[in-house]
Amino acid sequence: MYRLVKLKEEKVFKDPIHGYIHINDQLIWDLINTPEFQRLRRIRQLGMTYFTFHGAEHSRFNHSLGVYELMRRVLSHFRRNYALELQDDEVALGLCAALLHDVGHAPFSHSMEHALHMKHEIWSRKIIESSNGISTILNAFKPGFAKEVSSVIANEHPNKLIESLISSQLDVDRMDYLLRDAYYTGVNYGNFDLERVLRIMRPHPKLESIKNDPNTPKVVLKFSGWHAVEDFIVSRYQMFWQIYFHPVTRSAEVLLGKIFKRAQDLARSNYTFSFMLEPLDDLIMNNVITVEQYLRMDESFMQTVFYQWMDEKDVVLSDLCRRLINRDLFKYQVLPADEKESKRICIEMEQLLRQKGFDPEYYMETDYPKDTAYHVYEVNGPLIKTPIAAIDNQDHLIEISNLSVIVKSLGEKKSVGATNLYVPELKNNEVYER
Repeated sequence: MYRLVKLKEEKVFKDPIHGYIHINDQLIWDLINTPEFQRLRRIRQLGMTYFTFHGAEHSRFNHSLGVYELMRRVLSHFRRNYALELQDDEVALGLCAALLHDVGHAPFSHSMEHALHMKHEIWSRKIIESSNGISTILNAFKPGFAKEVSSVIANEHPNKLIESLISSQLDVDRMDYLLRDAYYTGVNYGNFDLERVLRIMRPHPKLESIKNDPNTPKVVLKFSGWHAVEDFIVSRYQMFWQIYFHPVTRSAEVLLGKIFKRAQDLARSNYTFSFMLEPLDDLIMNNVITVEQYLRMDESFMQTVFYQWMDEKDVVLSDLCRRLINRDLFKYQVLPADEKESKRICIEMEQLLRQKGFDPEYYMETDYPKDTAYHVYEVNGPLIKTPIAAIDNQDHLIEISNLSVIVKSLGEKKSVGATNLYVPELKNNEVYER
């Protein structure tokens, strides 16, 4: 039997989204104070979005604490109101997985991941299982517990209730980041009735019998409250198109990607950099790096590199870094839906860039954002995501797309945006100004 040791006095973090974040367990307090978790203070939650929405300076540290707090509240709600029997190690599993789910994020979050083809989930698992700080604390609580927490993040743990609360179409991760990102970007799109959503969530009444059924949600909704989750899904849809896919933010991400592409091409051609920090040299060459090396990298690390690279003798790398540091981003043009016309514009733009002295490989990019706000369950189709369902008085489940015309519409097909062409601002540019 494993017991969560309580702190002598509750610790709290004042939080603009949840009011207070409550820490009652020594295990959680110890994890928060590890260098690995403290590093998240130096990783922006929204990557390059601060170039567009100047308030978006919040960190993965903020978000991770918020996800933990929501998990704590949900588990308490389930145990108190639905007599859900959970042992201390099961509660600890949920709380630790919520707290640590993003511990492997790279600088600039998803932006750098896309540029270097990394997955933060993989690094989160490596850090949880092998770092001296986190893994030692977890395994001291329970032998092999680091591996258990890691398996929740990988969706490989037998406790599917905990997994679904961390990663599903209605999880504590999404709930926190929508509200938090809306708050710090200063918009209303991501707001929804969190308190109502939490109140209508409950464990499936036949949880034990359906625990191995991937088609059946382990967390269901009180039937009378499903409109609150409809609002949650719409909020997510709006945040993607108004914030996460904003073309100016995408321009900054394109520029970041071009910097890493140029650095990789130079490294592979045996170019000698006048400035380089370990382990970035191995990372851009796709070499294996250790957890300890990876943890050295935060946004201060990368900003230092970009500042120094502004003085690199390679004019392309130097110029790209100058543009990023000084927010001299690429401009964008919406390409026409007609594929032939779109291709013509791109060809002409490529020629014009060469005339102006720009290599299109580093100064031109097309971007085509897409997302699915909700994955509708299809009886004979592939299971992409476990559906969200409400439960009526006879314990019948009704998928939310069968209750909401809005959700059904959002889930019927992938939402796609216009294709944007990104290039530097050019003078007397006949093609670009069309």
